[in-house]
Amino acid sequence: MNKNLKYFMRPEALEEKIVEAPAPDTFKGEDGEPVTMQIRVLKNKRIREINEAHRKRTVATDGRGNPLVAGGEVVWQVEKDNSRASRNIIAEALVFPDLHDKELMEFYHCYDSIDLVDMVFPSAAEFSHVNRYVMAALGLGPAIPTDKKEEDGDAKTGDDAIIDEAKN
Repeated sequence: MNKNLKYFMRPEALEEKIVEAPAPDTFKGEDGEPVTMQIRVLKNKRIREINEAHRKRTVATDGRGNPLVAGGEVVWQVEKDNSRASRNIIAEALVFPDLHDKELMEFYHCYDSIDLVDMVFPSAAEFSHVNRYVMAALGLGPAIPTDKKEEDGDAKTGDDAIIDEAKN
């Protein structure tokens, strides 16, 4: 195989991709049909920045407040707020609904897009639905079946389909 760096120069890697997904069933349009969400596929770098923003690193101390040292180096205590980081990722990824929209924030009397996620999707079922679709679109969770047969468990997807194909 010829080694050519042009294989790695993909214009689509520079583009921002937006995908559509169904909103929870509780969100209906004027026509009574389910609303469609739009999800921006965030770059890995942006996801990492969001996760790092919700990570706090402090010097670990003993009961008297003295720094802990192990092997001649200071021991660090790391605290991660994975729940807030996840909501931040959702707020950044959603294009519609736009959780940075002033009118939406005023309606809910909430001016932090991260907290607005919980206001717009207050039930566990709604939040779980949105979280699953956003994380799947970003490649951070399992893919969501798009075929009715797959949802019913009749069709094999992913690794099962590959394994069955390899057997034959």
